[in-house]
Amino acid sequence: MTTDTGSDPRLEDEVTPPAGTDGPGWGALAIVMVGTFITVLDYFITNVAVPTIQSDLGANHAQSQLVLVGYGVAFTAAMITGGRLGDLFGRRRMFSLGMLGFTIASGLCAIAQSPDALIVFRVLQGAAAALMVPQVLGILGVVYTGAARARAFVVYGLVIGMAGVFGQVIGGALISIDVAGLDWRTIFLINLPVGVVALILTPRLIPESRGEDGGRLDLAGAVLSTAALVAVVYALVQGQEQDWPLWSWLLLAASVPLGAGFIAQQRRRSRQGRSPLIDLELFHGRAFSVGLAGMLSYFLAMGSFFFLLALYLQQGRGLSPAEGGLVFLVLGTGYFGSSLASAQLAARLGHRLYSTGLLILAAGYIATGLTARWLGTDGNILWIIPSLVVAGLGMGMTTGPLTGAVLAGADPKHAAAASGVTNTVQEGAVAIGVAVVGAVFFPALGGGAPSDYPHAFDMGLIPLVAFCLAAGVIVRFMHPRAER
Repeated sequence: MTTDTGSDPRLEDEVTPPAGTDGPGWGALAIVMVGTFITVLDYFITNVAVPTIQSDLGANHAQSQLVLVGYGVAFTAAMITGGRLGDLFGRRRMFSLGMLGFTIASGLCAIAQSPDALIVFRVLQGAAAALMVPQVLGILGVVYTGAARARAFVVYGLVIGMAGVFGQVIGGALISIDVAGLDWRTIFLINLPVGVVALILTPRLIPESRGEDGGRLDLAGAVLSTAALVAVVYALVQGQEQDWPLWSWLLLAASVPLGAGFIAQQRRRSRQGRSPLIDLELFHGRAFSVGLAGMLSYFLAMGSFFFLLALYLQQGRGLSPAEGGLVFLVLGTGYFGSSLASAQLAARLGHRLYSTGLLILAAGYIATGLTARWLGTDGNILWIIPSLVVAGLGMGMTTGPLTGAVLAGADPKHAAAASGVTNTVQEGAVAIGVAVVGAVFFPALGGGAPSDYPHAFDMGLIPLVAFCLAAGVIVRFMHPRAER
C-alpha cells in the first residue's frame, strides 16, 4: 500500500514556508500531532472524571452526560465548516486560532463552578477543536509528499490510538494523584502549557497553505451541514441515554430533510460557479468515497470499544480509574507495535493491509468477549491481556494506513475539504458507535449487578464485530480488482 498521490504543482505554489526555514521538516508534523493528541485525549479523558465531577459540582446524570456529549457534538458538527475555513483563510492560521480557543476553553473548564457552566465551556472546547483538527490532515496532505506523506499518516493514526488509550491512563492517574487538591480540574489544566508552547512554535514550524479556489464561506451550507450533523449525533447519543423519547425520533427525522437540503444547496452553488462548502466532485474518486464508507464502519467499532471496556473494567470488575488505565496500556502496546510496523507490512500486503487488520480486530473483540464471560466476576483480569493485544494489533494495522489511503484517493485541490469530511466521519462514528453499543449493553445489563457485566460486555461487542467485518468487506472495493 502507498499513500503517495504525487506532487501537485498547484499545491506547491500555495505553501509558504515559515521565515528563515528551508522547508517544514518534521517539526510541522510534531506540532499538528500535538493538536490531534490533545483534542482526541479530551474526548476520552473526561470519561474517568465523571464520578468526581458529579460529586464536586452536584451534577445530575443528565448534566454529566452533557459534559461528554456537548464536546463530542460540537467537535463533530463543526469540522466540515472548519476545514473550509482553512481553505479560505489559511490552514496554519485556523490551526492557531483553534489551538488558542481550545486552550482558553480548557482553562474555563478547569475553573467552572457549576455543571451548566462546565457544559457550556465543553461545547466551546469542542468547537475550537473542530476549527483546529481539520487543518491537520490538510497540512499533512500538502506539506508532505511520497514516502514522507505515508509516514506522516502512519504517525497520525498512531497518535489517534494513543490518545484514546492514554486518555484513560492519564485521566485515572491525575485523579488518583489529586495534584494540589485540584481533583478532576487537572485533566483540563494540563492543556494550558501544551497549548501555549504549540502556539509559540506553530508560526515557526508550519508553513501556511490554503485552497486554490478562493471564494467566500458558504454560510447557508455551513448552517445546514452543522444542523444536520447535530440532529443525528445528539439524537442518537442522548436518545439512547434517555430511552428514546419522542423528541429524539423527531430530531432524527429532521436530519433527513436537512441533509437533503444541504446536498441540493451544494449542487446549486456548484452549477452557479460559486464556492460550495464541499465540492461534491470530492466523492467522485472511488478510493475516497468507498474508503470513507469503510472508515465509518471501522470507527463505529473502534472508539466505542474504549467506552465499553472502561465500563466493564471499572463498574463490572471494580478497578480504579488508574488500574483500568493500566489495562488500556496493554491495548496500546499492540496498537503501537503494529503502527510502527505498518510500513513494512504494507510493502508485503499492499492494499490488503487494512482489510487484514480489520479481521484481526474482529478476532480480538471476539476473544475479549469470550474471555470476559469465562472470567466472570472473580477470574484474574490479567487473562484478558492476550485478546486485548490482538485487538490493538488490528487497530494499529488499520487506523493510519486506511486514513492515508482514503485521503490519497481525493484530488489534492480538495485537501482541506477531504480532511474535514474524514475527521467528521471519524468523530461522528465514535459518537454514534457509543450510542449503538449502549442500546445493546445497557438492556443486557439488567439490574446492573457486577455479575451481569460479563454478559452485557460480551453482548455489546457483537455489533462491534459486525462493524469490523463490514468494514473489511467495504475496503476491498476501494481499488480496482487488478490492484487488490
